[in-house]
Amino acid sequence: MMDVDVAERPGVGLDGQPRPSEDVVAVLPGAVVLLDGATSVLPGGRGGGWYASRLAGALAGRLSGYPTMDLADLLAAAIQAVARENGLVPGESPSSTVAIARWSDDVVEGLVLADSPVVAVTGDGPRVLADERLARVPRTGPGYRARLRDGGGYGTEHVAALRTAAANVGRLRNTEGGFWVAEADPDAAYQAVRATWPRQEVRQILLASDGVSCGVDDYGLFDWTGVVALVDAEGPQAVLDAVRAAEEGDPNGERWPRPKVHDDQALAVVRF
Repeated sequence: MMDVDVAERPGVGLDGQPRPSEDVVAVLPGAVVLLDGATSVLPGGRGGGWYASRLAGALAGRLSGYPTMDLADLLAAAIQAVARENGLVPGESPSSTVAIARWSDDVVEGLVLADSPVVAVTGDGPRVLADERLARVPRTGPGYRARLRDGGGYGTEHVAALRTAAANVGRLRNTEGGFWVAEADPDAAYQAVRATWPRQEVRQILLASDGVSCGVDDYGLFDWTGVVALVDAEGPQAVLDAVRAAEEGDPNGERWPRPKVHDDQALAVVRF
């Protein structure tokens, strides 16, 4: 027996106003895909949510049609197809994280590109598959985080500081020594972090966007063992609620500097 439970909640835009989520979750026979489209800091044009929805469709078709195809090859083909069909150019295109979990009778596979982790829950506890390269990218200058810590708050000055930071970090996107995401270069797929676990050892798989994993990595509300316990006791929505409640207690980003007051949230739980 196997079931999948998905909890989702939209965040806000850079202007603090509600808008549709840029996270996308696709549940398939034998696989789950979670994508977190990167919010554009520039007005107009195609955004991360637009890209994530199209990449999700390309991935879903290939996961269903080629269930044994290597996951990196499959992701590369999907990225190439979306880029070709929409005229996307590397370095000038919207982007998205990628988290894939796929299982057979024998194994569970995980693939992660950028900061949307996959967590395999075994008898020995959670085993976290994470891509930490974006977090390790060097930041130059005081940046928007220092401004928020000093009480600058959100608003037009924050957006200007965020655009400057995004331009600096963007130069390291899909480069050696930088970080890797799904965009218009299919070779990024081969930079993904991967793992395989024996199926009989895994009782759950969790896939999370960073609007959820921030509760572990940035806010310290719980560790992944605590996340699993909360999911088991109250369901995945309770994890989203805990993260959102913490953010509501820090409306100006002074304690936890972040690009937006609330990010999009998505958490998928596969129970075997």
